[in-house]
Amino acid sequence: MSPETKPLLEVAGLAKRFGGFRALDGLSFYLNAGEILGLVGPNGSGKTTCINVISGLYAPDGGEIRLREQSIGGLPSHRLVHAGINRTFQVPKPFLTMTVRQNVEVSIAYGGHDRAIDARDLLASLDLDSYADKPAAELNSVQQKLLDLARALGTRPRLLLVDELAAGLNPAELEKIAAKLKELARSGIALLVVEHLMGFIDQVTDRVIVMNAGKEIFEGVLADAVRNPRVVEVFLGQDDAK
Repeated sequence: MSPETKPLLEVAGLAKRFGGFRALDGLSFYLNAGEILGLVGPNGSGKTTCINVISGLYAPDGGEIRLREQSIGGLPSHRLVHAGINRTFQVPKPFLTMTVRQNVEVSIAYGGHDRAIDARDLLASLDLDSYADKPAAELNSVQQKLLDLARALGTRPRLLLVDELAAGLNPAELEKIAAKLKELARSGIALLVVEHLMGFIDQVTDRVIVMNAGKEIFEGVLADAVRNPRVVEVFLGQDDAK
């Protein structure tokens, strides 16, 4: 198998414990360059913990994480950013007193890439260019989520971890974000998307991993997941199976 056909990200037997609670309990999956993989499951199933471990916020307690076959489990976040991994957060935390443009310029500088990224162009791609010179504190919650995405993209990631970006967006905003994520995938970026909105997940993902109690219980397309008895039992509910 050539390097181009091997997965960009491989997660094998990933474990994370908080005291006696196993948030991740042997989770395994892969993600290809240019692919959008959804992580879905009930609250507490380990979705955000998975992103937190891959992005270096938490160190794993077992298993392996490989980026292009290089072991990255336990590396700090700043090293992972330079390796090509970045993320968005459920609750964005921009530099509130800095302007929107300055927030993005910091991420571009932090990314340390030779080829310059234009902050204005990046903001324009997310309809934030008209707010470029305003303090980030003046943005509403949805705009701060978009700024969070812009900051992540400023580091030019190969792997983008997206944690509930769609929450709180109206239908028109959801359409724009879905189109943007698919555009990023077409450019070769791999995306791991945690989301509760199944319509959005169905629209953007190539595959989904359904999680429960820190483990994978299904891998495949969402249309098949909703017909899987185990998925119905632990996640979708009996009413949704009818």
